[in-house]
Amino acid sequence: MTEGFPRAVAQRLHVVPGRFMVEHLPHATFPEDDDWIALIRAPEGLTVIRDVPSFAEVERWAGFYGDGGPRVPGTPAEIVGPLAEAAIPLFVASTYHADLVLVPEHRLKEAADVLRDAGHRLEM
Repeated sequence: MTEGFPRAVAQRLHVVPGRFMVEHLPHATFPEDDDWIALIRAPEGLTVIRDVPSFAEVERWAGFYGDGGPRVPGTPAEIVGPLAEAAIPLFVASTYHADLVLVPEHRLKEAADVLRDAGHRLEM
């Protein structure tokens, strides 16, 4: 452990109900509708996270979300690090209280196993 940095803390993570799609709108500054979960505006355009309709033929993402509470330095890394080591693609949207970590739906079980192996508690 490096002096001055908090020790890694296992988190209790929930699998968010529903499935999501991640959409890139390169020329938008705001979506044309209110059917979104999260918006991230960047120089290359707008990224929108939405609930995916059951009929949509898009890549589906499943989400993990923590219990919230005070932000501790390194918290996202404790989740992202093990997933990256397992070569699981991910997309992160941070909130005031916690991080929404999305993984491809078809890799949800594998991601859950990786996070459990890293010491996190999961509620499916």
